[in-house]
Amino acid sequence: MKKVYSGFKRWRVIYGIGAICCLSSGLRAQSAFEQVNPFIGTGGHGHTFPGATTPNGMVQLSPDTRVFGWDACAGYHDSDESILGFTHTHLSGTGIADMGDFLFMPFAGEVKLDKGTPEDPDAGYRSRFSHDREKAEPGYYRVHLDDYEVDAELTASTRAGFHRYSFEGDKEAGLLVDMSHCLQEDYWRYEFVELRVINDREVEGYRRKRGWAENSHLYFHAKFSQPFKATLYKNGKPFNGKWATAGQDVKAVLRFPGLADHLLKVKVGVSSVDYAGARNNVESEIAGWDFDAVRAAAKKRWEQQLNRIAVQGGSADQRAMFYSALYHTALSPYIFTDADGRYRGTDQRIYQSEDEPIYTIFSLWDTFRAFHPLLTITEPDTNAAFIRSLLDKYDQAGILPKWELNANLTGTMIGSHAISVIVDAYMKGCRDFDVEKAYEAMKASIHYRENDDFLYASERKREKLNPRAKFYNDTLGFIPCDLENESVSKALEYAYNDWCMLQMATALGKTEDIALYQERAGRYKTYFDAGTGFMRGKNRDGSWKTPFDPRFSKHRRDEYCEGNAWQWTWFVPHDVNGLVELMGGTDAFTAKLDELFSTDSRLTGDHVSSDISGLIGQYAHGNEPSHHIAHLYNFVGQSWKTQELVDQVLSTLYFNDPNGVAGNEDCGQMSAWYILNAIGFYSFCPGDPVYSLGRPIFDAVSIALPGGKTFEVVATNNSPENKYIQSVQLNGEPLKEPFISHRDVVSGGRLEFTMGEKPNRTFFAYEDALYSVRD
Repeated sequence: MKKVYSGFKRWRVIYGIGAICCLSSGLRAQSAFEQVNPFIGTGGHGHTFPGATTPNGMVQLSPDTRVFGWDACAGYHDSDESILGFTHTHLSGTGIADMGDFLFMPFAGEVKLDKGTPEDPDAGYRSRFSHDREKAEPGYYRVHLDDYEVDAELTASTRAGFHRYSFEGDKEAGLLVDMSHCLQEDYWRYEFVELRVINDREVEGYRRKRGWAENSHLYFHAKFSQPFKATLYKNGKPFNGKWATAGQDVKAVLRFPGLADHLLKVKVGVSSVDYAGARNNVESEIAGWDFDAVRAAAKKRWEQQLNRIAVQGGSADQRAMFYSALYHTALSPYIFTDADGRYRGTDQRIYQSEDEPIYTIFSLWDTFRAFHPLLTITEPDTNAAFIRSLLDKYDQAGILPKWELNANLTGTMIGSHAISVIVDAYMKGCRDFDVEKAYEAMKASIHYRENDDFLYASERKREKLNPRAKFYNDTLGFIPCDLENESVSKALEYAYNDWCMLQMATALGKTEDIALYQERAGRYKTYFDAGTGFMRGKNRDGSWKTPFDPRFSKHRRDEYCEGNAWQWTWFVPHDVNGLVELMGGTDAFTAKLDELFSTDSRLTGDHVSSDISGLIGQYAHGNEPSHHIAHLYNFVGQSWKTQELVDQVLSTLYFNDPNGVAGNEDCGQMSAWYILNAIGFYSFCPGDPVYSLGRPIFDAVSIALPGGKTFEVVATNNSPENKYIQSVQLNGEPLKEPFISHRDVVSGGRLEFTMGEKPNRTFFAYEDALYSVRD
């Protein structure tokens, strides 16, 4: 049984008394901002961070509690009891760690240069802390460091972090700057580290790091409210002079004798360009020392972001989960341009952006499914800006990114889903980008590139960017499992990507390409084995790979990417009718789908992928390949099952506590799935401007659209028990199918559900149950 964590409610009681005010008419309703719980996802394997940032901000100033292991991806884990310090950059919800740059740790009394261990914090500079004296809200974080009797507060602007430390005891105040600190530091390495004391109130530093991002450059410039005396350390020994360079173990110990009012403030700008950029970022965004004003500005920006969608009804926990999900969808991609418009390109050169920011952190394998489709509704201009950033990276690298991180094309994950994002936006009328260049970039990225070294990438990364799977797909017409890893997953995603290419080629009149991509989009059929009813690996000679077990998983070393045959067999979002026919018709298809959700959740294999999580039967909501599957029932006349399953996922796999996400949060994708489905519909097949109806959990939702329009979703007779749709009206007209178009949504209007306790099996059920809606 799942343990219910009460941490969020605990800090609300301690710190949030003012959030709910008694007025003459009763209790004031909490705002969207007040209902966000940044601790959701900081436990389990959610890999989120609780610290201070702004919407799409360059700085994520947050505590680090661990550096080793998978659950160190965001630096913080709710189960930990000591804090190492506060670093200025973090990833949210990823399955690989990077960043965690420039650790600042306040201390009192004698300094310790080592980190210490969770088991023995006294052996190092880390400090114990209690969740009872910890608070987080969008743009602000606070914690008490028990071992030093220091209250640490953090806030941020777009490109700078702001620290405020209150020292309670009589011991001399100090601050440690650890340039060697890095998340999962046993894996990454530094090429160059530099630290300089400029004067008695300023410090700056730089490090070039090789890790997930193979060539990462980051600078900082820090200003202190009080003068300090500095000692630099290199490899654990004092270093004479103002410079400490090279090597991995470089630290500064800053002491503040006679600290006025026992209060120290530090503001830190970061830049991927140079020292001047870091200095300018902090000086232009945080001019003075008013911490509360910076916090208030961050709060105002978050309020504007969160007020795009208003919900009524549901439980307090459901509203907290909804607004926390909306918060998590606004963390990345991150702004990558300095305040002066300069940024580092994917070719490692410095560029000038004259009119808009360039962004980084594109987890496209995850986010093409729900995150970007959500933005096409709520922030189409922002989504178009993201696409322009992707095209900018294509200009510099010659290929669209798969997973881009700090000007590095990591090549992580599979498929070519920048294509999915571009086509989805285009088909929905969001076209504020160079369409012809986009089509050129898509063609250049979906096919194999002979003798292309992709700039600076290592041989391993070049294979990820330009996998042999593309070569086999181009030349053999299929991907043999005895020649290529994850062959089935890659093939299914390429078929969907080719379908996206077909939509764009058709829309743009690229007649010479239509037949090619139409044929390639149907290649998913090659991998279906009618004898077992699953998508399977096929050898180069055309035989099926044996032995075969649909429950088997060997993480990233079999035919399936982070999954098994049960989860991947359904990845044909672009041709459900064709998949139904492959399986033998609607009866056989629905029977197989029923079995997916009802069969034993047991997995087999010695190295089962830890990403297979959030299981209902063999459906794995904790990882993205399963995210569309519950909506398949809408295509075969059994929409009540979609409603039932969506309700089950919403109510049993998302929680208002640190362990509240079924898997990695994945840069907003898990949250975007929750947002769309809680509203009442989902982006089943990005590239098709249609949404599949599910089960709304709120009584009323109002979405603020560009141009002053509003789209409202109302659920009458709604309750946890009344989870089944009895009827639906769009702008007063009854719907005949469990789908609405993107145009229906962005034109503004009202979608009204009438809910009931029992399934309406005649609603959305047809003699010919296979259909497809187009805008």
